[in-house]
Amino acid sequence: MGQKTNPVGLRVAVNRDWRSKWYAEKKEFGRLLVEDHDIRELLKKRLESASVPKILIERAANRCRITIMTARPGVVIGRKGAEIDKLKEELSRMTARKFTLISLRSSNLKSMPN
Repeated sequence: MGQKTNPVGLRVAVNRDWRSKWYAEKKEFGRLLVEDHDIRELLKKRLESASVPKILIERAANRCRITIMTARPGVVIGRKGAEIDKLKEELSRMTARKFTLISLRSSNLKSMPN
């Protein structure tokens, strides 16, 4: 039996990018990793009807920037930006961080790698 490697781990530097971009010291790393997981789970649950294949998270100090790749940005934004404001408030309450920007990109789901 040969050693099996994760194909995503092999491709990260070559033709894929990280889903989270941030740096943390050893004592904070676990907490931030769990926080990223909780953010992704919340967004996937809340935006189930918006066809969200990928959520990118970038952190700097006490701010967090989330990029949501979606095929239906109107569902995420809502009327007059009401839904996106609700998401920002809920995420800020959940993590006690400032979510200064949640940006959206329209994407072609068929040509997008996971």
